[in-house]
Amino acid sequence: MEGLSAAWVPRDPLPECGDSSGRDPRDMNHTKGGLVIFTANSHPTSRELSKRIAERLGVELGKVQVYQEANRETRVQIQESVRGKDVFVIQTVSKDVNTTIMEMLIMVYACKTSCARSITGVLPYFPYSKQCKMRKRGSIVSKLMASMMCKAGLTHLITMDLHQKEIQGFFNIPVDNLRASPFLLQYIQEEIPDYRNAVIVAKSPASAKRAQSFAERLRLGIAVIHGEAQDAESDQVDGRHSPPTAKTTGAIHPSMEIPLLIPKEKPPITVVGDVGGRIAIIVDDIIDDVDSFVAAAETLKERGAYKIYVMATHGILSSDAPRLIEESAIDEVVVTNTIPHELQKLQCPKIKTVDISMILSEAIRRIHNGESMSYLFRNIGVDD
Repeated sequence: MEGLSAAWVPRDPLPECGDSSGRDPRDMNHTKGGLVIFTANSHPTSRELSKRIAERLGVELGKVQVYQEANRETRVQIQESVRGKDVFVIQTVSKDVNTTIMEMLIMVYACKTSCARSITGVLPYFPYSKQCKMRKRGSIVSKLMASMMCKAGLTHLITMDLHQKEIQGFFNIPVDNLRASPFLLQYIQEEIPDYRNAVIVAKSPASAKRAQSFAERLRLGIAVIHGEAQDAESDQVDGRHSPPTAKTTGAIHPSMEIPLLIPKEKPPITVVGDVGGRIAIIVDDIIDDVDSFVAAAETLKERGAYKIYVMATHGILSSDAPRLIEESAIDEVVVTNTIPHELQKLQCPKIKTVDISMILSEAIRRIHNGESMSYLFRNIGVDD
């Protein structure tokens, strides 16, 4: 893939797959019925994944102009006919996430009003996925995102490793939540020397299920870091710990005493599991603010781990993340190219990229040709 930045490319799994007739899917017509692939990114660095997918499918990217006007409004101009065609809109999240969302919505709506037969959104990283639960007086922004995409005209969504799988329930259209773990597992087996002497680490109990999934597939041990500082906001700021006023107290029946929930008290940091003299591989779905990963790496070093890897699907790597990683005890950070991070790689050589365009292009091909998607979800359990 000349002209594209270097990324670790896994072995091609396609020889193993095929439809019920036994045909090799690579021999099938990629453009049966009319296939158009658009990339909604106005920023050049965000178009790389789309180019890789189109190259694997043997098609050219659709002609479209996406740009920002002087007043910062987003304008989309589709420059070819999409009437009666299957349109796939690929959108990777750039640094300006809100502009990214508007580009996606406007392009989907433009395809809808141009009479496309179907419009499938390909969002490897689903923006605002961390805001999928109600917190205090906030809102569930992931639900809002899903509603806007469906209203704009999306008929299908392809994404990867949602922060919470329950986000799929916010949509009233089909959602295919692909997994990057097969590519990360293959990277561990082929690129980490002596990986048999490794232990899979969850940096918090919340990540234990993901770590268990990796450990069971690699036949390795597991360790869990417990007691580290959490990012939860203080409950004191919204007045919920304030004593009720006298008028409010009087409104409560005298015999009614509402029991108070005992506040949590975090124990000292402990590592459940043996990491002494081992390679520690920390796994998670998103790596953005790296402070917790750096703290986990220091803890593992203190417990005797001699090499530390961090593996995640989505490498957002905001703010000073490259500098903090470079100065930390982490030896290598491995992320996929669901989000462009070429600038961060220039700032920190410890960051490595795994290419996942293969599974996205295969998902597009199968949806377009009306084939089953079950092959892409083989051996994936409920907790994976």
